[in-house]
Amino acid sequence: MIKHTNPMKTLKHFLIYGIIGLVLEVIYTGLASLLKGDYSMHGFTFLVMLPIYGLAVFLEPLQAKIYDLPWWSRGAIYLTMIWSIEYTSGLILGIILGSCPWHYTDPLNINGLITLKMAPEWFLAGLGFEHLHNFLDKMPI
Repeated sequence: MIKHTNPMKTLKHFLIYGIIGLVLEVIYTGLASLLKGDYSMHGFTFLVMLPIYGLAVFLEPLQAKIYDLPWWSRGAIYLTMIWSIEYTSGLILGIILGSCPWHYTDPLNINGLITLKMAPEWFLAGLGFEHLHNFLDKMPI
């Protein structure tokens, strides 16, 4: 359950997480293309990612439960949850669309749906989520 009972606040957080996720993905992929020599810094995402990133709203109650744990432990928990969401979302999209919009091909991928190579990024994203959630909770609806 989400800790706040105001459905508008939950929806607002869902949309904010979704939009921030899209923006960060475009920046990340743009910088990654630069590192590969593409000076146009072509960044991209998939619109279907908005609701997937929005699912971070369901991490809010988890944050309250693990907040007193050491940062490295919280980061590992978030990483595990994010990978679970990414893997499950990829499976569902594969069933609905016939293929998953993303497909990892590096040697550390698991069924092309997640890659262990992204562990540092998702670890840090989870910890960053805590700060974003704390900020959003202080905002009026």
